[in-house]
Amino acid sequence: MDLTQNIQAVQQKLAAAARAAGRDPAGVTLCAATKTQSDAAIRAAIAAGIRVCGENRVQELTAHLEADAYAGAEVHFIGHLQTNKVRYVVGRAALIHSVDSERLLRAIDSQADKLGIVQDILLEVNVAREESKGGVTPEDLPALAELALSCPHVRLRGLMAIPPVATVSGGNRKYFAQMRHFLVDIIGKMSDNYSVVDCLSMGMSGDYEDAIAEGATLVRVGTALFGPRPYPAGPAR
Repeated sequence: MDLTQNIQAVQQKLAAAARAAGRDPAGVTLCAATKTQSDAAIRAAIAAGIRVCGENRVQELTAHLEADAYAGAEVHFIGHLQTNKVRYVVGRAALIHSVDSERLLRAIDSQADKLGIVQDILLEVNVAREESKGGVTPEDLPALAELALSCPHVRLRGLMAIPPVATVSGGNRKYFAQMRHFLVDIIGKMSDNYSVVDCLSMGMSGDYEDAIAEGATLVRVGTALFGPRPYPAGPAR
């Protein structure tokens, strides 16, 4: 695997997908999903042009920050976040993608208040209503968005979704289109003129081009950059 070549290939496909949709490629951010990656791999990706890293696990985020592995790039938290681990993420991740409940939202707002900062967040939507995944339901999204806009130490930047794994080409476009509709609806109902709600985080290695076609402004790509994740081997048998 050549990491630099993989990054260039994804960047080229990203740009082509944006242009095909009549969009400026600069309006789509490539977030490298660094789950299970080593400090060395993250540094190599940044050296090859990655400017945003996305971490799924609090423990890995903390370890990579202590090793200064993200130097030269912005780090986002893109995985499920438990309220008892909020203090390890708020103020350390530039953007938290996975806010899916009032309880978590208030915990983030409270921790940001303690730090004297405003934390940027996205609301995660369970767009396909999968029981195995987190995310607020589409019906409950407007109320959670309204609450987020009222929190003084949280800045709502947009929405995130993880649709099902597509079994056919283009299989997730309907979900991506729904997400774009949800974002437009929230923007249309906003009661203020100062919030910048413009981020639509959707699309991964297998479907990021379809996501861009439907309006994604940020895609989270791991396998297409780093190859299959290096999960640790189990105990010897």
